Amino acid sequence: MRSAAADVLFRNVTRVAALLVLALVIAILVVLVVQAWPAFHRFGWHFFSGREWDPAHATFSALTSIFGTLVTSAIAMVIAVPVSFGIALFITEMAPAWLRAPVSTAVELLAAIPSIIYGMWGLFVFAPLFGEYVQPWIIEHIGSWPWVGALFQGPPMGIGIFTAGLILAIMVIPFISSVMRDVFSLVPTVLKESAYGVGCTTWEVVWRVVLPYTRVGVMGGIMLGLGRALGETMAVTFVIGNSHTLGASLFNAGNTISSTLANEFTEAVGQTYTSSLIALGLILFLITFVVLALAKLLLLRMAAREGSPT
Repeated sequence: MRSAAADVLFRNVTRVAALLVLALVIAILVVLVVQAWPAFHRFGWHFFSGREWDPAHATFSALTSIFGTLVTSAIAMVIAVPVSFGIALFITEMAPAWLRAPVSTAVELLAAIPSIIYGMWGLFVFAPLFGEYVQPWIIEHIGSWPWVGALFQGPPMGIGIFTAGLILAIMVIPFISSVMRDVFSLVPTVLKESAYGVGCTTWEVVWRVVLPYTRVGVMGGIMLGLGRALGETMAVTFVIGNSHTLGASLFNAGNTISSTLANEFTEAVGQTYTSSLIALGLILFLITFVVLALAKLLLLRMAAREGSPT
């Protein structure tokens, strides 16, 4: 009887904890919608499509911040995913035994560094070197290319959307590579040895055995990194330039939703200004929700194709 009562109590405690999380998410969403409604009511759809952000004339729109958020996250993932794959592959398949622990520890230490440290390093060390040595070369050699060249034009300032994307990539690499390393290590040794036994190379073993066996976990790690990139604030605020302008070049200064909130929330005066900032927060909430929902849907479809639940 005591065991049954303990089970009931334990079940109810866990149920309350789960429902509390759900209630918290709903409460945050409701508060954001209520507080953001004055901005949506005043500016309508123009709040999503306009480029203006002028506190002096109480005119606000979110397109520039949405563009900066999506582009910096895309740059970060384009760089971080292959690098993380290489790190995880080296640790699990190629590194000598004496080197695996130090490299794994270094990756975990990178994940523990506060984001503001990445931001300060990016502003005071990386951006000056990038603006003096790398950006001029890219502008000279790639800026004149058709189509792609427009992305790499402008003055070499060091800071900007591209720099923010690079710093974000450095920040999310430890998270993605750690997840990939863990899931790669779960592949049964007998599968890999069987592949090696029939003459497969290391790359063929990785491509035909390791990746198919771990693709659900790999996608989960990539989505974890993407979620971190979308919501990162301090590091991006240091190096993106914090300008409410929208241009084609990735070397231009820009902003993201989180950097705009960090810079301006304490200075917001009046209902329209405050409501517009909260509306940006609601948009970031929805972007993150949609990305995670699509990731979960993708994982479910992949798991269903494999015939096993996630």
